[in-house]
Amino acid sequence: MSDFTPFEQLLAGHAGLLEDSVHDRWVRAQALFEDRAYREAALLLRELIDLSEGAEVHALTDARLLLARAYFHAALLDPAIAAAREVLASDPGEAYAHLLIGRSLQRQSKHDEAAPHLRLASLLGGYDEASAITSA
Repeated sequence: MSDFTPFEQLLAGHAGLLEDSVHDRWVRAQALFEDRAYREAALLLRELIDLSEGAEVHALTDARLLLARAYFHAALLDPAIAAAREVLASDPGEAYAHLLIGRSLQRQSKHDEAAPHLRLASLLGGYDEASAITSA
């Protein structure tokens, strides 16, 4: 029987209370995102990416994309844009990263800057501007 609350158990490795693997942290970050704890997921994902510095950049695409999504859903729009641009640096054809940048720019009322990213998202991934983020 653990003395930790379920949330504390979820973040235990992040807080240094338990030793865990990178995989354990990745699974925990995904669970936090699914539970709509976007800020907490972003903290853990940023830590994982920073710890993985020097790893093959393409291997971090999923973590970087989930980080961008977590920032977007937490209304942290500048970090969402920055994280999505990190994805595009290694994978310029990642349609969802373009969509996140476009929608983040829209929310900042930067419609002219958003338009090319939204067009690319539509062309590369078939994302409909109106529904793609809500279904993610």
